[in-house]
Amino acid sequence: MQPRGRRPPVLILSSEHGGNRVPREYRKLFQPYRALLDTHRGFDPGSLTVARDLARYFGVGLTSSTITRLLVDLNRSHGHPRLFSEVTRDLPRAERDRIVQLYYQPYREELVGRVAGEAATGRRVVHISSHSFAPALGGVIREADIGLLYDPARPGERVLARRWRQAILAADPALRVRFNYPYAGKADGLTTHLRRRFTAGRYVGIELEVNQRQPRNGGRNWSRLRRLLVESLESVLR
Repeated sequence: MQPRGRRPPVLILSSEHGGNRVPREYRKLFQPYRALLDTHRGFDPGSLTVARDLARYFGVGLTSSTITRLLVDLNRSHGHPRLFSEVTRDLPRAERDRIVQLYYQPYREELVGRVAGEAATGRRVVHISSHSFAPALGGVIREADIGLLYDPARPGERVLARRWRQAILAADPALRVRFNYPYAGKADGLTTHLRRRFTAGRYVGIELEVNQRQPRNGGRNWSRLRRLLVESLESVLR
């Protein structure tokens, strides 16, 4: 329940690595990398499905992309060494600038504009950025089913992450839910960029990470997990 006089937060959803689509003009460039497109390097399996489930349930808009992250990584800051992958980093500067102008800037500007528009009304924004992670990387098994990434220095994010974890575990105590795993919540990313733009009183950003084992296996367990994520978030926001 919200304290009297306080308006409820606005939920904003995004999915930066929702697909592995290659724009027509770059398909020849990607021909030697077609196998790579279907791996975690090409996209975040299941992330767009989760984001769409959340958007449908809460009745809110979704900012998403199905362009492969191997073209340009929408979750990296401009100038980051991994903004471009090995497929595109050696393209001429003018071509890389064109990719940024066509695919990177419009996405980032749309999301920043949504947050700014809501923040300007005095509402606090809760931004959930939907992602997924490979079950193992570099021979190391990731010991989690769900990761909740946030900035521990921002109280709103800390509280939301803890409450969401509690709600998830209340529904299924067997799930392994970890904070700032398998990545640090303060690492370079879109939520970190938005934290620099908006105060803690106006912006709460959580990066949701789901183990890709679930969407890869599919079936009832995957459907059940997606429903659990939706219902647990609803209980926390309510």
